[in-house]
Amino acid sequence: MQQVGFSEADAVLNALPNPVISVDEKGRLTGANAAAETFFRMSSALLRRQPLADLVPFGSPVLVQVEQVRTRGAPVNEYRVDLGTPRIGGSRVVDIHIGAHSERPGHVVVMLQERTIADKMNRQLTHRGAARSVTALAAMLAHEIKNPLSGIRGAAQLLEQSADDNDRALTRLICDETDRIVKLVDRMEIFSDERPVEREAVNIHVVLEHVRRLAQSGFARNIRIVEDYDPSLPPVLANRDQLIQVFLNLVKNAAEAAGSSNDAEIQLTTAFRPGVRLSVPGSQTRVSLPLEICVRDNGPGVQEDLLPHLFDPFVTTKPTGSGLGLALVAKIIGDHGGIVECQSQPRRTTFRILMPIFAGGRPSEAEI
Repeated sequence: MQQVGFSEADAVLNALPNPVISVDEKGRLTGANAAAETFFRMSSALLRRQPLADLVPFGSPVLVQVEQVRTRGAPVNEYRVDLGTPRIGGSRVVDIHIGAHSERPGHVVVMLQERTIADKMNRQLTHRGAARSVTALAAMLAHEIKNPLSGIRGAAQLLEQSADDNDRALTRLICDETDRIVKLVDRMEIFSDERPVEREAVNIHVVLEHVRRLAQSGFARNIRIVEDYDPSLPPVLANRDQLIQVFLNLVKNAAEAAGSSNDAEIQLTTAFRPGVRLSVPGSQTRVSLPLEICVRDNGPGVQEDLLPHLFDPFVTTKPTGSGLGLALVAKIIGDHGGIVECQSQPRRTTFRILMPIFAGGRPSEAEI
């Protein structure tokens, strides 16, 4: 019976998504669950031979906190600790929870919680704040710039009537450039549109199929597009036209990143992820975001220093880009109650969108 209880405890620990390790009074590991094996990239048998000091960076606060728990017996939490090493990766930021082992004096239990999801949520709130700042800027630009531009264009058209051929080319250039600026301001005016969005139950696969046809008849004509969909996905409560705008933008960016090489490829995937929940600021409400839609390309990837600012307005790597496309994507997805995130490495850049389901769909948010 004792052995059965031990096996059950192991099964529970191995089911946890967070790494859990136990450390004895000499600082050596005495146990590790499956998630810890994955995190430290080492089997449980090898981990049991390692001192904790050899697994974490030199001078890590984890060692001090473990000793503190061992001495005082009170649990300790430490947030945003970088445990990155050459073995497990350059940067692995985690929250650490340490408690005394109830049955083994001098032993402590350490649980690690990676910051990936929490940081995604924080960045998404930043993206929405950036979009709101663009809203005020767009309203100002529309009022202060479009009126004088109209006068400049009208004056250029009058001059064109009496100009010779050489000067007429210059007046045409003035008209073309004012039209280009007006189009830019028009794009920014989208941010200042605060009218309620008309929404309905939308089949995301119909949206993606429409986007795929548009792409392969134009900018992605020579690029292979692979589809991997969950056919049982419930509908999303959304504005169909705005979702088309979002995914057309993302697929166009993916096509430009993949380039025109023979192996250029874009993957469109959907999945049901019931475990993702977002806390709504200012309330106790937690919103479930189980619908995952990904746009993935095999291009060179996004520069690491650009990733945190990718959804900010006017941030772009394109020589002729305005830097508003991804900011608009973040605004639309945020308005729909979802989040958008980018993960990038060479030949694998993924834009991941998580959205709530339509209330009349499969399970309700309270049931997930």
